[in-house]
Amino acid sequence: MGKIYRAVGGDEFIKISVIEGRDIVERARQIHGLAPTACAALGRTLCVVSIMGDMMKEDDATVTARLDGGGPIGAVVAVSDNTGNVRGYVGNPACDLPLRGDGKLNVGGAVGCDGLLTVSRDIGLKEPYNGATALVSGEIAEDFTRYYAESEQIPAAVGLGVLVDTDCSVKAAGGFLVQLMPGAPDGLIEKLEDNIFFMDTLTTILDEDGPEEVIRQVLKDLDSHIVEIHDVEYRCGCSREHVAAALQSIGAQTLESLAAEADVTTVDCQFCGQQYNFSADELRVMAKN
Repeated sequence: MGKIYRAVGGDEFIKISVIEGRDIVERARQIHGLAPTACAALGRTLCVVSIMGDMMKEDDATVTARLDGGGPIGAVVAVSDNTGNVRGYVGNPACDLPLRGDGKLNVGGAVGCDGLLTVSRDIGLKEPYNGATALVSGEIAEDFTRYYAESEQIPAAVGLGVLVDTDCSVKAAGGFLVQLMPGAPDGLIEKLEDNIFFMDTLTTILDEDGPEEVIRQVLKDLDSHIVEIHDVEYRCGCSREHVAAALQSIGAQTLESLAAEADVTTVDCQFCGQQYNFSADELRVMAKN
């Protein structure tokens, strides 16, 4: 179980959400069998998308983010509900690259930067709101910061980190999203930028001191206080009914072909790995309907 902390500071001109997401990312690692670099890429994305989902006010709203940078990891996808419960996957979970020169996982090299970050917000209308920006580095935090500036027109800063232990388990994971409210004075903006620049390494703070210390360092000397804390988790909403509906959408001809090929067709959920079996007779009934 992870936690999201919401806080305000700077006379409430600044809002920050911080996620402690070690358990979420570790669960994703176990489900998908993620190599360290793939784990860091998906983990960072899960953390920021969880925060984004938690910020949505509409009931049953969801937010989906997809990074397609042309790198060896393939697509990185995460989906969150409106309370921050999140799920995701990567195209190549075995992707692992040599460490960068500074000793950190080469997430940017795995994701690539020749492509787009696409965000889709579904709030129950006929069509979801879609926004996209070119990837900056593939390191994910910088890419989401650019997305907010260009697509949402909101001054924001995103920090993300995943620390993988020597046994490949997740030792620490989390992130923060800071937003400036309209009318924030220039001096406040400069102070916030300085705080973020001089703060300790994010994963070190999360591992040694916890999310509240992230808030203290980001909003140092800005009169901050926490307004809400709540639990979030890696959660997949798949079901046999949802999978059956997806199968029906592929068309009668394809369903008939599947029924002719095997007595049982197995469909795996790409988010959680759950398997659903459908007999040839069931597929034929779907095709008729």
